[in-house]
Amino acid sequence: MTSSFRWKIFSCLIGGLVQAQNAPDHPSITFEGQTFTPRSILARNMGAPEDQTTAFPPHKIIANLYYVGTRTLSSFLIVTPQGNILIDSTYERNVRTIEKSVGQLGFKFSDVKILLGNHAHGDHQEGDALLKELTGAQVMVVAEDVPALKAIKPGGKEHPVDKILHDGDPVSLGGTTLIAHLTPGHTRGATTWTMKAMEGGKSFDVVLFSSLRSPTTLTPPVIEELNHSFQFVRTLPCDVGLGDHPGEYDMQKKYAKIRTGAPNPFIDPAGCKFEAGMEEAMFRAILVEQSKDEQRKAEQKPGK
Repeated sequence: MTSSFRWKIFSCLIGGLVQAQNAPDHPSITFEGQTFTPRSILARNMGAPEDQTTAFPPHKIIANLYYVGTRTLSSFLIVTPQGNILIDSTYERNVRTIEKSVGQLGFKFSDVKILLGNHAHGDHQEGDALLKELTGAQVMVVAEDVPALKAIKPGGKEHPVDKILHDGDPVSLGGTTLIAHLTPGHTRGATTWTMKAMEGGKSFDVVLFSSLRSPTTLTPPVIEELNHSFQFVRTLPCDVGLGDHPGEYDMQKKYAKIRTGAPNPFIDPAGCKFEAGMEEAMFRAILVEQSKDEQRKAEQKPGK
């Protein structure tokens, strides 16, 4: 391994940590007894560099839905008789890790027929080109995120786009249907996916939330997008709430409660509301802080 290649890997690994450290530590909010800042939310989501690349034990969530991601970057596998769907390839360096996790569950990586994404950031969709190369999967992306995805080129690879989706479009395979819901703000094409899962003779609503984390500088278009997204996600029926980062739905705590014969810990309707509620409270706090800053600057202008 050349020194330049080692440096590239090192730089990529520390990127999330540096990003978290550079995030502002204000405003601070308390939501349902827990205190958050933009920095603490980002640190929770990304974890340490090794958390981003170390596989979390692959496991069944409910019915035909499985977790195959790392400690802090989610990747979900939906298994059907006609092939499988993967949501989020994460970083390119994690694709082989995801492949191993799929195999540990007893499934073939080559059976991934459709690759979907959550939103156009490298920690969620950088690996799309390699995953397509290894599996031949059809890469489906939401229209609003196409420009940002096209800019993600690990090693110079062009980002594959085999089918463009729009808000409300279904993606079906082998009797399972996912619905794409545009929930912009974090990115223009951030997408929340919903599906039905049958377990124990009952049907459950599964929501795979996209990040609703607010940027620290809010522009009028982003404010409008987030207002829409927060209002919309509150209308979604939800029994199993998941997220693009495991910390968003307390994966590790729930995984620790998996017991034969015990209730499925991932069935948690009340927990479905926590992340969106917390992120909206942070968004409102950032908006208030930004408005005060703008007013203060206006008052300090000459002649005021």
